[in-house]
Amino acid sequence: MKEPGKDFLPKLTRVAPPVVEPMGLTWLISAAIVTILLWQVPAGDYILYPFSILATWFHEMGHGLMAMLLGGRFHQLQIFSNGSGVASYSISQALSPIGPALVAAAGPMGPPIAGAGLILASRNFTTASLSLKILSSVLLLSTLLWVGSGFGLLAVPILGVIILGISLKAPQWVQGFAIQFLGVQACVSTYHQLNYLFSYSAGSLGISDTGQMQRYLLLPYWFWGGLMAIASLVILFQSLRIAYRGQ
Repeated sequence: MKEPGKDFLPKLTRVAPPVVEPMGLTWLISAAIVTILLWQVPAGDYILYPFSILATWFHEMGHGLMAMLLGGRFHQLQIFSNGSGVASYSISQALSPIGPALVAAAGPMGPPIAGAGLILASRNFTTASLSLKILSSVLLLSTLLWVGSGFGLLAVPILGVIILGISLKAPQWVQGFAIQFLGVQACVSTYHQLNYLFSYSAGSLGISDTGQMQRYLLLPYWFWGGLMAIASLVILFQSLRIAYRGQ
């Protein structure tokens, strides 16, 4: 029996919010050091080859997605076994010269912008795992929608499946290192192929992106190459500053 004047109320249990476990800056520094060391050994280019293909995918997706943002069409994305690629797109002539110049610039700027996004996502393990799933999904979706070369039809879905497998099956620390390593690779890919930014010709693929910018915006290709190299560096350091502020 209850005591007179007292009511028994159900006891409420406070549920603590889920803990988001952060990742330290040490992981990201380790990823950068591993990248630099691999560049110095003869087998480094072979080891980093999958990441070069991924950087090319980011590059060509940058062209195509910018064309779509400007109201145009993204027709096809081709990636070749030597690491090169080409995107086929169309935009309205009414947007010239700014529109075509923006699409040209979106290619070289695609990898550092994507890399910055991955670095920002690596702030904790929860967003790192989610970002791996999103990246793998976009890789697989792009295969269905735009990839049109034989090598690309093989390489892009393989990368997507591997990244998806890491996000679903790998230990937490592996997922964390993977997203940071991918982010670093995307950012520094600009400097791994710096000669492309300072070339007017892209060989058999025609005029380079900076050459296209010279055509539409008049200033020389090396000016635009230097500007994008500086912008890539700023994007990298700003993403690091934001992601690891206070550490």
